[in-house]
Parts: sequence; structure tokens; C-alpha cells
Amino acid sequence: MPHTASRYLVEGPRVGIRHYTYEDGAEFIARARESKDLHQPWLFPPTTDAAYAGYAGRLIEDRSKAGFLVCEKDTGERAGGRDGQRDGAIAGFININNIVEGGFQCGALGYGAFAHAAGRGLMREAMGLVVDHAFGPMRLHRLEINVQPGNAASIALARGAGFRLEGFSPNMIYIDGAWRDHERWAITAEMRTTG
Repeated sequence: MPHTASRYLVEGPRVGIRHYTYEDGAEFIARARESKDLHQPWLFPPTTDAAYAGYAGRLIEDRSKAGFLVCEKDTGERAGGRDGQRDGAIAGFININNIVEGGFQCGALGYGAFAHAAGRGLMREAMGLVVDHAFGPMRLHRLEINVQPGNAASIALARGAGFRLEGFSPNMIYIDGAWRDHERWAITAEMRTTG
């Protein structure tokens, strides 16, 4: 039987991660619109064609960023997919922003699940894949997550992936019309291998 290459950079039992494409716009926008109540007030992913084109373009073309779409794999556990989902449906995203090379080898994560995938453990699996990919082929040493203190789901994902709380930054990031406080979480390659 001939081997066919995976469409994913990395895959686990239930999800695969791959880079963004411009062609993902329609599905991404639809998922973001369906997930508005889940995301806000923490996150504002693009919900128009123009906004997605700019957002995806930065992730595709800027070497200081790496964007990963989290896609559901058909595990054969559900006939016809859950809620009409198909193999490869976008379940969320994890982006590595502000990548600094040289002696620093660090990046800052931003992420979000889409409503149909929330609470199913898909993002936890994907976070592990992204962290392994960052510390492996990308050769990063440190990843950081800045999260608003009230965002319990995001904090749980960071903690569950082995990130440690390193501090608190008042008025750190401008979101939804105001400067917001953030907790700083981080993980290093050594923590991942000894964890």
C-alpha cells in the first residue's frame, strides 16, 4: 500500500496542526462568527474577508510569526462527523507571535478554540503538538503566554500544557478599547523534557 504524506505538520490522535492558507478564510470567518460569545471579551479573531486576509497574511508572510490551524481528524468514532463536522474541520488556532531568534529563541502564544470544539480537549492536544513543534523543528527555547486574569479557560490550557505562572503585568495589552492586565505564563524546552 503506498504511503500518502499527511496534510498536517504534526498530528495527534484527534487533531492535526497545519499552517494557515488564504483559502481557509471562509471557514475561519464562519467559525469566528459562530464563536463570538465564547471569545469576547478576551479575543477578537477576524470576521470579514478583508480582516482575515490581513491576519492570515501576517501569519503566512512574517518570519516573526508562525500560525497553526487546529484541525479535527476523522477518528472513525462518529458517523458523518459531530454536528456535521468533516475531517479537517478547523477547531481553533494557535499562533506563535513575536518570535525572536539568536540568543533569545522565544515566541509568544495566542490561541482560541471555536465554539463547536470548545470543552472537548482538542485544544489541549493541539497545544502539546505546537509546543513540541516549537521546541523541535522551530528550535525555540522558550514560549510565553499572556492571558487576562479572568480568562479561566485560557489559564487552564496554559497550566495543563505545563506552563508556569511567572508574573503579572498591569495594563499590558490594548484589547477592546482599554489597556488590560495580564498574567505571564511560560515554558522552556527543559521544562518540557523534564515535565
